This record gives sequence, structure tokens and C-alpha cells, in this order.
Amino acid sequence: MKKFIRSVGFALKGLRYAFITQLNFRIQVSAACLAIALGLYLNINTQEWHWISLCIALVLVLELFNTGIEALVDLVSPGYNKLAGHVKDVSAAAVLMMALFTLITGIIIFLPKLLLLFHVA
Repeated sequence: MKKFIRSVGFALKGLRYAFITQLNFRIQVSAACLAIALGLYLNINTQEWHWISLCIALVLVLELFNTGIEALVDLVSPGYNKLAGHVKDVSAAAVLMMALFTLITGIIIFLPKLLLLFHVA
């Protein structure tokens, strides 16, 4: 049990590191909080909650992987290296692709409800 508690502590340390050092992670956490608040306000259904929670989890997980990859690349290649730059760019692109999918999912779920709320439909 001690080993498990220590591993949870290390994971929380990693979350703290990402939150403190990565502006994008803080923005994504803020966007997630906004999506959750909007979902509660608009009373989205269970299926919609599944999509929203999956998108939130995947964006944050990918950003954590991106942060780890960037730190590892900086460790093994502290100077400029074109290939190291490609690794970082591809890692960031993965986050961007998921963020775009999440944005589209949010539009599909929230926009019709917001239009009805404001009687625009």
C-alpha cells in the first residue's frame, strides 16, 4: 500500500509541475472547468457528459504527455537539433488535433442548447 500511495504522490507532483509550468495546461484546465459548468447549467444528458468528459480527459492527458516529451527531448538534446524540434512539434500537433476535436464536440453539444436558450434558433 505504501508503494501505491507513493506512486499517487509522484503523479500529483507531475500534475502540479504541469499546472505551474505549462500555460497551455492551465488554459485547458480552465476550459474544462468552463465546459463542466456549462454542462451543469444546460443540463446536458448522460451521453453528452460521456463525450465531454472523454474530450476533457484526452486533451489533458495528451498535454501531460506533450509536457513529458518536451522535458525528455530537452534533457537528451539541450542544444538545437532539427530532429528534436520535429519530435516536439509532432507531440504538440497531437494535442492540437485533440483540442480541435474537443472544440467541434463542444460546438455540437452546446451550440444548439445555447441557441435555444437565447431564442436564436
